[in-house]
Amino acid sequence: MKSYLNTLNRLIAGAGAALAFSHAAQAADPPPIRVPSTETLAQFPGMTGFRLSPDGKHMLAIQSKGDARSILVWKLADLAAKPTVIGATNMQIRSASFLKNDMLQVVMTQPYDLRAEQVTKTFINKLLFTDLEGKNWIEPMASGDIARTEMAKKQAALANPTVLNRLLSDPDNIVLESDSRGESRDIFRYNLRTARASRIMRMSELDMSVAVNDAGQPWAKSRSGSDDKGAFIALDFRDAGGEWKEHFRSYVKDRDVVNMVAPGAKPGTAVIVSNVGREFAGLYEYDTVSRKIGETLFEHKYFDAVGVISDRDDGAPGPNGFEGFEFDGHQGLDELWVDPKTESIVRGVAQALGIKEIKQELVGVASGERAQIPAFDGVSVRVVEARLGETPTYLIRVSGLSYPTEHYLLRGQGIQLLAKEYPDIDKRALGSSRFVYYKARDGLNIPAYLTVPNPQLCGPGPYAAVVHPHGGPWARDTMQYDGSGWVPLLVSQCKVVLRPQFRGSAGWGRTLWFAGDREWGQKMQDDKDDGAKWLISEKLADPKRIAMFGFSYGGYSAFAASVRPNGLYKCAIAGAGVSDIERIWARFFTNPFFRQRQEPTVRGLSPLTKADQIEIPIMVYHGDRDQTVPLIQSELFVDKAKAAGKPVEYHVLKDYAHGPAWTRQTNAEQLNLISTYLSSGCGKGGL
Repeated sequence: MKSYLNTLNRLIAGAGAALAFSHAAQAADPPPIRVPSTETLAQFPGMTGFRLSPDGKHMLAIQSKGDARSILVWKLADLAAKPTVIGATNMQIRSASFLKNDMLQVVMTQPYDLRAEQVTKTFINKLLFTDLEGKNWIEPMASGDIARTEMAKKQAALANPTVLNRLLSDPDNIVLESDSRGESRDIFRYNLRTARASRIMRMSELDMSVAVNDAGQPWAKSRSGSDDKGAFIALDFRDAGGEWKEHFRSYVKDRDVVNMVAPGAKPGTAVIVSNVGREFAGLYEYDTVSRKIGETLFEHKYFDAVGVISDRDDGAPGPNGFEGFEFDGHQGLDELWVDPKTESIVRGVAQALGIKEIKQELVGVASGERAQIPAFDGVSVRVVEARLGETPTYLIRVSGLSYPTEHYLLRGQGIQLLAKEYPDIDKRALGSSRFVYYKARDGLNIPAYLTVPNPQLCGPGPYAAVVHPHGGPWARDTMQYDGSGWVPLLVSQCKVVLRPQFRGSAGWGRTLWFAGDREWGQKMQDDKDDGAKWLISEKLADPKRIAMFGFSYGGYSAFAASVRPNGLYKCAIAGAGVSDIERIWARFFTNPFFRQRQEPTVRGLSPLTKADQIEIPIMVYHGDRDQTVPLIQSELFVDKAKAAGKPVEYHVLKDYAHGPAWTRQTNAEQLNLISTYLSSGCGKGGL
């Protein structure tokens, strides 16, 4: 290992020298900073989705040329040779990965109009299998031919099975879960060579998810139910006799999480994730025979543990245990590697790319307790996949809000750039990003992502500013590059961007999550306003030039900002936003899990009630294929505001769902609407 790392260090030193020379040349005569156009930002990633075959002999990626996407497959032993190109005609390739060493699983998507009593405009996804040359295609579990009625045939055509385990030791078989829209939703062993399926487990209507081990046997499942205490999710394990036994029951109103992660190192044990009685979820060893929670395998003081890192499909540990553990860190999904060699490789690649390492401060949301951890400055560097055979091979992904995603291959004693997803974007135009905290008015510490314009392009601050809340609201942002183009657009046009992780955001612990209950448009909105005030206090934002822009729940936030009195914003932009709380949740009221888990938390300001009293100009846009937040949510607000003579602008995007965009043209149209409104609308004279 020492000789391998010495070789890597020499390679890194050479790469670092080359980078230093490049930086010196730029310092002597730097080219002008190129501000990306909306058309440039609207492009799909030139090449993305790199994956390695299980045996480490092949690699694939998805290439975009215009709106068309293809799968490229290389032999790793001869990367200089032209890859095999697998294209699609009627459908668009959404993702691809290796199913076996000689077979791929591909997800396709396309617009679809479901015609029943009314036309529902949406998109559908289909799972397909093909060989490494794309010559033979299989639609697994296709069942449209046995459906009895026309509607049943349509539902069967929409059915989309899920791969539960690739059974890598078996060259012919995999384990699939059939789709609930098909004839049944059961677990099957599926033969890729004969297209024959044999049922290995019948699922009940209450079964939610099933875990299958690498021997092809279901070993754990989650199940929904209801008793006199309310709706619950149960975790069942299969005993030695093959019977399912309930081990944990969590009531959805409590938002407790207890779930299976992987089989344990010893027979009769499992790895579970649980947040019961805790601020953050941890990973624990669980004895399914004695029904006792044992050793803590991994926990983090500031973030939720998520899962384990294993080279097995079922996540079970190898002979030397787990390779590492995953957690939701300050930059997004992060890893703790057990082998220090892997951590050294990550740091070495970062060093070669000139990425600085800093001391990142972490702060307890409620406690205020502080700690410092080593972190890369505004950039995430992650090992996506590793094959540790005769020739150690690593796929490494580098990405940041101000650093368009790049992919690298470290193979044996060589490291090379595979692709820049957005090669036409000048990083210097994207400013700089960092993870910060600011104080809410009641003392909570609010995490946030801050992106500041490049002063060489935009001059010194204060700048025009955009508070940009995420969707959900039970969601969170990350430090990854924003492929929607929203943040790159705003910062390259000299606007400081703040993405607050306001109360009600998930993934930051129970305190922040629960603090958003019944506070829509109230304390949740105060957090965003307090973020704007923080920008002003830091002399980053001009107090007369602040806007709010959000999509989905973020669109709700923009609606709320437009009707709240004494606001801080010059204007707002609402993308696919909720304006009527009661209407949106009435759609889910018949589902006891939505009703008991989240619906009671959605209380507060319903912007539609005050749409005729908006305080600031607002631009609203929505996709005509959005089935998540129906178009009527925007139409009702806009109609009421316009009837009252209020300054509202409205646009409907054709063939756009709840994101992402189906074509570059749609994405460019969205970005142009935002850019134009902030430059020349937003009241008078733009932002």
